[in-house]
Amino acid sequence: MQGDHMQGEDAQGAIRESTANATWSRMLAGNRRFAEGNAEHPWQDRETRESLLERQTPDAAVLACADSRVPPEIVFDAGLGDLFTIRNAGEMVDDATLASLEYAVDKLHVSLIVVLGHEGCGAISMAIDALDELMGRAGKATEESVSAADGMEDLAERILQADSIILRQAGFSVWQAREAELENPDDYERVHIAHTIEELVTRSHIVQDALANDRLMIVGARYQLESGKVEVLSF
Repeated sequence: MQGDHMQGEDAQGAIRESTANATWSRMLAGNRRFAEGNAEHPWQDRETRESLLERQTPDAAVLACADSRVPPEIVFDAGLGDLFTIRNAGEMVDDATLASLEYAVDKLHVSLIVVLGHEGCGAISMAIDALDELMGRAGKATEESVSAADGMEDLAERILQADSIILRQAGFSVWQAREAELENPDDYERVHIAHTIEELVTRSHIVQDALANDRLMIVGARYQLESGKVEVLSF
């Protein structure tokens, strides 16, 4: 009986993974239509609206930047009820974002979370400026200190303890990218998406449990403003 139960759990996990992959494939197909100028604008009629009066069953949750040029429903050519979307500057993880995504996973049973960054992100630009300013202050402190180690060695801790969430999260991503000898803003954006996923998983027991039990898949993606295409990231 226990073996049957385990096989049942494995089968259920496989079904959820298959559902998540199918959802992601469907979203990418919608993005191709959008990028090519062939958007269908599905499920945006009166009948769909009325069918959603009592309940919602979105296919995926999307954590995206609040940038006005990157609305997920349009980018993925989706319709009413398809996507449970959370947006803020730099797709960062604060308490409200975390609670929203946990609701999507625990109550709405989405099988997929997409963390969607984008080309030319203003939050990343702000993070670069804030990090450079912090590093400048740290460098000055180093020059004035008897011990040269006092100024720079605790830079990561200073970033993580900053008052600004942009510096704590996006700034930390930029710092990680630079530590890996990456200097292109495009790479900063990619590293930030990976860091956002790590932050989400680290901070949420609900997300951790869903991932461990094959009820959830998380993917990272970056929207390209010029082409309209979504770049799929692998970490």
